[in-house]
Amino acid sequence: MFPNAFEYQSPTSLDEAVALLVEHGYEAKILAGGQSLLPMMKLRVAAPTVLVDLGRVPGLDARTENDRELSLGAMTRHASLEWDEDLWARYPLLRETAAWIADPLVRNRGTMAGSLAHADPAADWGAALLALHGSVTVDGPNGSRRVGADDFFVDVFTTRLEPDEVLTAVHIPRPEHDVFATHLKLERKVGDFAVVAVSLQVEIDGDGRIRRPGIGLAGVGPTSLHATAAASLLEGQPLSLELIREAAAKASAATDPASDRRGSADFKRDMVRLFVERGLRSIESRFDEGRRRSA
Repeated sequence: MFPNAFEYQSPTSLDEAVALLVEHGYEAKILAGGQSLLPMMKLRVAAPTVLVDLGRVPGLDARTENDRELSLGAMTRHASLEWDEDLWARYPLLRETAAWIADPLVRNRGTMAGSLAHADPAADWGAALLALHGSVTVDGPNGSRRVGADDFFVDVFTTRLEPDEVLTAVHIPRPEHDVFATHLKLERKVGDFAVVAVSLQVEIDGDGRIRRPGIGLAGVGPTSLHATAAASLLEGQPLSLELIREAAAKASAATDPASDRRGSADFKRDMVRLFVERGLRSIESRFDEGRRRSA
């Protein structure tokens, strides 16, 4: 199937891109990597009359880091996060998550920001950004604003972005302690969207206590979900089997999955419990191994 006819615009500045969105409103769609939008257009699920391609806007592929956070421009590709060794030690969840995105062809073209703006509740990056306690910068005709991940996702394929706004950057707090992360995913076939996915990141201080834990969930609600009650349980505590199991149960209870051909709601809840427990036990094992090596 072919998409409806559309007008293609390739602005060379952010102001020009925003002006096009102001002019065309709901009829316009931003094209970043296009790996979500173009398939929907081919199926005529989406039928914008104007595509605004960000590919020629300077600076949107930039990456900056200071002592507070890492900032990734909207055109940062999945593959660059998967293979950038400079990021692995401080931001391991970026690599862990990027490796699960679709296939190499999609990872070479698709963007983290595009996935976040698309807001598929089964997508990996929404869960990861929540686990990272991240935020995004949004630019529009009234200037720039920062939106935290917990406030960004509103409903299925719906975010805080207004029709005349562009998601221009993703921000991730810089860890203050040793950081451990994992991304676990159940998929029907390789490269598919998640039946269930869990993103986990924790920092562990010199006393072996958890700091700034994050547990993001995909595929188990109308949006990406942050299991805040489960994460709060971990804060300031040393990992133990009892604590891990309690946190896993709380994360499962935070979900709101639907039964469908991919699995029942009860099955999906139990997969969240299993993945959180498995992920935290893996983190505990890696931390203990590192401590033994440094002793």
